[in-house]
Amino acid sequence: MSVVVHLPGPLRSLAGGRRQVTLDSSARTVAETLETLFALHPALRDRVVDEAGKVRRHVNVFVASESIRHTGGLATPVGEGAEVFIMPAVSGGVALGRALPALRGE
Repeated sequence: MSVVVHLPGPLRSLAGGRRQVTLDSSARTVAETLETLFALHPALRDRVVDEAGKVRRHVNVFVASESIRHTGGLATPVGEGAEVFIMPAVSGGVALGRALPALRGE
């Protein structure tokens, strides 16, 4: 199974400068996807999750355009070909649907 994780600018240096990481794994949830990502890029762990393993307050994680805060948290299912977005929390601004192309580099 393949999942693409998109990283914001501030985290890219912790993943070798990559804006996205394609994971080939059997991960079925966001938690498992993040664990696979952290195994490849351990420095990301402390920036994305806290000591208890929960997503940090100032970090948002989306599967496609849905925030995991509203879809089951780290237990949110991740299917084949899913796109996971890790984003810093911000207030105001543009709707996510309009922001996704920019995050993908389009």
